[in-house]
Amino acid sequence: MHELSVALSIIEGVEEEMTRHDGARVASVHLRLGPLSGVVKDALLFSYSLACEGTALANSKLEIDDVPVAIYCPACGCEQPAVSLQCLCCSVCGAPSSDIRRGSELELYALELMDEHPTALG
Repeated sequence: MHELSVALSIIEGVEEEMTRHDGARVASVHLRLGPLSGVVKDALLFSYSLACEGTALANSKLEIDDVPVAIYCPACGCEQPAVSLQCLCCSVCGAPSSDIRRGSELELYALELMDEHPTALG
């Protein structure tokens, strides 16, 4: 299960980023994940929750945005959704294409931070 090593890499990268945000705590980690990335979403979510235990990211959430497979269709002249993972054809006109534009993402794109020490208004 390589999802555990992916989760550990995510945590390592976020912990490195957190050194620049003194006094903040990670509430959520946002990730884009395509079906061609080779990563199983449910396995990654499970691995992330295990890997976070005992770290600064304990109790944080991993939010995953699914990225559908899209190809460049030479007949339509633009990017179109693929029919399926098994059929890399334009969902509009049916033309085949090997020019994959989206769907292989594994990208950490945002962190939601919370102030560890909120100030009291008085």
